[in-house]
Formats: sequence, structure tokens, C-alpha cells
Amino acid sequence: MKKGIFSRRELLLASSAFGLAATVPLPLAAARLAGAEQPSSGDNSVKPAVALSPLKPPASGPINVAFVISKGAVVIDFAGPWEVFENATIPGRDMMDSAFEVYTVAETLGPITASGGMKIVPNYTFQNAPQPKVIVIPAQDDSTAAMLNWIRKATEKTDVTMSVCTGAFVLAATGLLNGKAATTHHGAYSDLQTKYPDIQVKRGARFIEEGNLATAGGLTSGMDLALRVIGRYFGAEAIERTAFQLEYQGQGWMDAKSNSIFAVKPAGDICPVCWMQVNRGTAPSEVYKGKTYYFCMDEHKVAFDAGPDKFIEALAKA
Repeated sequence: MKKGIFSRRELLLASSAFGLAATVPLPLAAARLAGAEQPSSGDNSVKPAVALSPLKPPASGPINVAFVISKGAVVIDFAGPWEVFENATIPGRDMMDSAFEVYTVAETLGPITASGGMKIVPNYTFQNAPQPKVIVIPAQDDSTAAMLNWIRKATEKTDVTMSVCTGAFVLAATGLLNGKAATTHHGAYSDLQTKYPDIQVKRGARFIEEGNLATAGGLTSGMDLALRVIGRYFGAEAIERTAFQLEYQGQGWMDAKSNSIFAVKPAGDICPVCWMQVNRGTAPSEVYKGKTYYFCMDEHKVAFDAGPDKFIEALAKA
């Protein structure tokens, strides 16, 4: 057990006996637990899903959860799921008996500068990290060959390898998502599809699961996917208890279509690549077939110029 875990959990539990009556009714939670979005053929819209098989927890001991980090790792992408797994509250299990063992893995043990300047000292390197059952990949600045190789190898034995936000680009770079469906932050749908055309990018999904791979939308979506993983191991009541413990009011874990607003084209002037609203007075622009298009950044103008028709077609279908 990690230092300090007992006192924190004891404090959090001291004033409550799990007042779950104020949360979503457990039968409803159980029914919706099966509602994760899974890939569908044809288009890039989110379709109703079928239930996934539950995951089998070990007979004893915690489930290892490795967080793969490097320079620029986005704090909420890994800290949100970290706290979800760290505070997992399992019915019939002593709270002091941690269900998950969380740790960071990086190329070296040197301090990593995460988003906002936070410094993190990794727990393990790719050479000595314990084999995880769950891998979490947050958005980060870059990925090395060593990182990608470790993810590929470790995923051979994981129950879930999940990305959060643009961590999907790291998972995509391993090749593991080829031919599969995935999602990412709503501002990066087109970038992911352009860079990795073999991936079927789903707009408007809070998370997508396929086999032992899973991808979450932006930022807080990772918390809902982490809750979903807890539910697959321990059932819907475990999600409810964990969310109550965290005072987490989000219910995206119940309905992966809760990000559907990001599949809708915004009104006004938008970048045709990422659909972000732009100010035409300052935005880079391009005239194509007599129409002016405005971009949120020069890089997206370059992407548009390389293949404008596909972006225009996507806008027309939205």
C-alpha cells in the first residue's frame, strides 16, 4: 500500500456510509453500463452498442495500471483517471485493500515537465516496469520508439490499453489501432483521420472500446472511461460508489454518446479541418473554388491545401 493512502481514504470515508440514494439508481446504472460505444461499419457516426464481456479481476491483489508519460503530458488526462482508479470503491471489499495499483512509466526516471509546468518523477522505466493489466496513455508532446515498443509489447497481456484525448495519436503510432474505430479530442478528429487513414475516427463518442483497446475523447472523458473500466471489472455498483467517493457529478460513463454535440458542425465561421470557430478578421484564409475558408492555425491551412475536397465533403455531410 502506498504511503498516505490509508489516512486519505479513512478521512474520505469517515463522514459517509455511501449515501447512494442521491445518485443514479443502481438498476439504471447496471443497464447503462453495457452502453459503451463500439465500432460500426459505414459512417463515422456513433451507433447504439451491445454489451461487452466483463473483465475478470485477479483472485487476490490489485490490478496494475500503468500511466505512460513523457514531456508535455496533459495533467487532467492522467490525473483524472489516476484518481478514479486510486479511489475505486468495490462493494464487499475493504477500502484499505486497493483494487488498483497505479504507477507512472517513462523512458527514464528523470523529471518530466507536464502541462502547466508540473514536474513528475516517474515510478518506473520501460525496462523495469511491472506488466500492467491496464495502460493509460494521456495526450503528450511526443512518443519515442522505446515508448511505442513498450506499449505494443505490454498490450499483448493487457485487459485494456486506453488513450485519453490526443493520446490517441500515441496509440495510433503503435499501429494497434489500424483497421479499428477510435475517437479523440473533438478538435483533433480530422487530424487523426488524416494522419492515420486506416483508423475509423468516430465523431461525438465519449469513448470507444474495441477488444482490449479503448480511446476516450478529450480531457475529462478519460475519467468516464476509467469508471467504465472499473465497472467492467467489478460491476455498476462499483462505479456508483467510486463516483460518489470522488463527488464526481459527470455521467458520461453511462452514455458514450454524451459527446454527440461535438459531431455537430458549429454555427458561424469555422476551420474546415477541426471545426473550431475562428475570427475571419485574423484567421489564415484560402480561396478554393470561389469560396473563402478560414483556419484556426497555419498547420490546418496546409492540411486543407493538401486535400481540400475531403474536408469540404465532411462539412457538407455535417
